[in-house]
Amino acid sequence: MEQDANVIHPGWGFLAENSQFAQMVMDAGLLWVGPSPRVISLMGDKIEAKKMAVRANVPTIPGISDVKDVDQVREWMKNEEVSFPIMIKASAGGGGKGMVKVERDEDLSNAISQARSEAKKAFGDEKLLAEKYIERGRHIEVQVVADEHGNVIHLFERECTLQRRNQKIIEEAPSPSINEDLQREICFTAVRLMREIGYTTAGTVEFIFDTSTKRFYFLEVNTRLQVEHGVTELITGLDVVGIMLDVVQGKPFNFFQSDIHPNRWALEVRINAEDPRTFSPSFGTITRLQIPHGPGIRVASGVYEGMDIPPYYDSLFMLLLTAGRDRDTAIRAMDRTLSRNFRVEGVKTLAPLLLSIIRHEAFQRGDFSTRFIENHMDELVSMFKEKDSQDEVLKIAKYVAEISALGPQEWM
Repeated sequence: MEQDANVIHPGWGFLAENSQFAQMVMDAGLLWVGPSPRVISLMGDKIEAKKMAVRANVPTIPGISDVKDVDQVREWMKNEEVSFPIMIKASAGGGGKGMVKVERDEDLSNAISQARSEAKKAFGDEKLLAEKYIERGRHIEVQVVADEHGNVIHLFERECTLQRRNQKIIEEAPSPSINEDLQREICFTAVRLMREIGYTTAGTVEFIFDTSTKRFYFLEVNTRLQVEHGVTELITGLDVVGIMLDVVQGKPFNFFQSDIHPNRWALEVRINAEDPRTFSPSFGTITRLQIPHGPGIRVASGVYEGMDIPPYYDSLFMLLLTAGRDRDTAIRAMDRTLSRNFRVEGVKTLAPLLLSIIRHEAFQRGDFSTRFIENHMDELVSMFKEKDSQDEVLKIAKYVAEISALGPQEWM
């Protein structure tokens, strides 16, 4: 069936950050919804991206580029007086792949080999860098949009600190970690960088925030629509995808930075098909699916009841978002969504873990870091409340017995 389409929006995965694919789309005479292939290529290399950040006067984590061997890393640590832990990272790609934290000198050789192997398999590029690991760091990213007429505007920040295996599972906006002055500084730092590299459409500048020093450092630029862009849309009322489509048609923005006023708090959890105790993939058929609805709830789903979850791709299959007038309201809405209105059977999901996290007092008071799950895993698992179809049947049977002539039974 012929479709008169002349635009390709790559979404947020697979080919979204592939500069070669972007160039092929443009060479075919189609509109590519994203930044230029040049920018995608430049920001896809963490080493080159870091150089651009330095040029734009954006603070970067102390580190060394193009790691070849153990001796090179040891010499850098000695000269710069850097102590363990450090992080070995793949220069290409993202998504937490090709990243290995090193706690001790004796683990350094294996860490480099592991990171190089993961980088080669995931991105086809063995190039590595090493950086100081920020203890109790918090992950803050800034959503930026830019048109082809020189307008670069930030849509404020998102906090993406809650992670497992270096991949985000809970996001919120605004960030509970920073005050208004820091918010202003980090957002305009992101704008300065995006202006320097000639960015267009929508992209995200990621930072790590050191809670002990109150300083932030550049991590990377995601040259695509982020999975968590809906959080920004909920607090600003803007349509980020719509903005991207307008930009590639050459339209200038019809709003200014001074027009952007977030007036709500939003929270997003990622529903992954994984065992919430071990993070092992869980694949199979979804035998039952109950999706929440209601005020302040937004769902982005790619599954349906009876669908098979294959083992071949990323385990993310649904996003649940809630919004409220403040953080407490958004958290309460998410609690109701996960505990009462959401149900998946046939595969395991992270839902029990996500519910435990948002009910944890440290999360509720905004006291957490990228190591939160690692440090609290046993406690979080102990909070799980298992439910299945048999529980529901027993609940109904108990109620019927209580109100019938049989009266309460021993099995109850």
